[in-house]
Amino acid sequence: MPELSGRLRPVGRVAILVSRYNEAVTSRLLEGALACTDAAQIPRGDVDVIWVAGAFELPVAAAAAARTGRYACLVALGVVIRGETPHFEYVAEGTTRGLGQVSVESGLPVGFGVLTVDTLDQAVERAGGAAGNKGYEAAAAAIEAADVIARLRASHAAD
Repeated sequence: MPELSGRLRPVGRVAILVSRYNEAVTSRLLEGALACTDAAQIPRGDVDVIWVAGAFELPVAAAAAARTGRYACLVALGVVIRGETPHFEYVAEGTTRGLGQVSVESGLPVGFGVLTVDTLDQAVERAGGAAGNKGYEAAAAAIEAADVIARLRASHAAD
């Protein structure tokens, strides 16, 4: 079998799901994700931005988006900041598990751009600061995976 590697290129419609909670950070993650779709030459008309209340709502919105059959991939963006209670663990684990489940069950790549950090400063650094923009990275991962899946399907159809 030949070696396949995903490329940053147009793959079809993309849904970017964004948490409004910690919007000062998630809006910067969204800017990064949109910069990535631009770099992949995906027309802005083929990118839907879907806002939800918080990170915990991302999986159910991702599942609904996946069920539409409209998208080549999904990108989930959110921020969960550790506090003084176990709430952080529940939200981070539930969000992570839920998004993974959506990806496996739907067969769609879900770019994981949910920051799980100890402080707001750490979140800001990962949303366009010294640590880069994890929104861009999540979008790139989803687009490249969608490209690999499309190429796998095309090679299977040709067999």
